[in-house]
Amino acid sequence: MAASCHDVDVPGKPTETGTALLEAATGAIQGFAPINQIHQHLCAFHFYGDDMTRQVEAHHFCAHLNEDVRQCLVFDGPDAGARLIGVEYIVTEELFLTLPDEEKPLWHTHEFEVKGGVLFMPGVPGVVERRDLEQVAKTYGKTVHFWQVDRGDALPLGLPQIMMALTREGQLRQDLADCVEKKFSVSFEKERENRAYMSGPAHGIHPLANAAGKGLKTEIREVDLPAANTGARIFT
Repeated sequence: MAASCHDVDVPGKPTETGTALLEAATGAIQGFAPINQIHQHLCAFHFYGDDMTRQVEAHHFCAHLNEDVRQCLVFDGPDAGARLIGVEYIVTEELFLTLPDEEKPLWHTHEFEVKGGVLFMPGVPGVVERRDLEQVAKTYGKTVHFWQVDRGDALPLGLPQIMMALTREGQLRQDLADCVEKKFSVSFEKERENRAYMSGPAHGIHPLANAAGKGLKTEIREVDLPAANTGARIFT
């Protein structure tokens, strides 16, 4: 399977035989119900909320919690050695509109990604893919990345980052687009033509979404930590 467009060497020794055998044993005994609910692989691109020039190939492995909510693990590639770099939550327009106004800027739209052809389902026939993407085009997503592979970090360093999605032509870096199109033998331009009939949110894109058209930067600040009243039992 194709590797990531972001070249990162993770430090550490190769997995030993004993570890592999132990994993095989626990894998046969334990259940992995949340992971087993994953039913879909979406490939798209994210950029950092405070720097659109920093863009990342993002592979979403998603499960439906219900008809209105999906939750996705985000990796930097589709193969077994891919790095888990973040998570994304996807909700319908109806749920997004119930969010407090101060929350809405943290969410991005998917309309351009879908209609622009740059969000796709690797390996899925176009007719099947477009049936689901008709719904995705109407949704909103909230994405946090923990591993900044675009700058070559060998491990997850720094603060979690709020990520955004493409909203218009000319934003996607051409080198990243070329890399993904070549790896998966897809044509964003062709898919753009095939999806021209699709529509976005019924009420239009909310003005507070997509960071309200501004930049968002994650920062950390020191605060006083209140003393916890644990209610610990005293034994005599």
